[in-house]
Amino acid sequence: MKRQNILTGSPWEEKMGYCRAVRIGNTVEVSGTVAIIDGVNVKSNDAHAQTLNILERVEKVLEELHVSMEDVIRTRIFTTDVSLFEEIASAHAKFFKNIKPTTGFYGIKQLVAPEYLVEIEFTAIANEK
Repeated sequence: MKRQNILTGSPWEEKMGYCRAVRIGNTVEVSGTVAIIDGVNVKSNDAHAQTLNILERVEKVLEELHVSMEDVIRTRIFTTDVSLFEEIASAHAKFFKNIKPTTGFYGIKQLVAPEYLVEIEFTAIANEK
């Protein structure tokens, strides 16, 4: 089967040797994604905005692979503060309330930088046309 990699130009892709997403056949895996914190729309203390930013960006990555959020079957949410569950969950629900992928919510010690509160991984199965 053909492999399709999506690169975003992030310096981490080259440094670590990974890509944002991989599609093989109808299976799509999206790497752990953190928010782009701009200090205005997405702040380092706003888990809801960080989660929305992640979901919006991944939606665009999936579109490049001819897949939609409706094709997502699993999300894995990592947070450095599980007390932020409500903020993260409400943002997740804006995209997935009706889709209902399986998910996991994991409290971890830290992410790659202290300003990141949330990181999400995704698995999608493209619909057969």
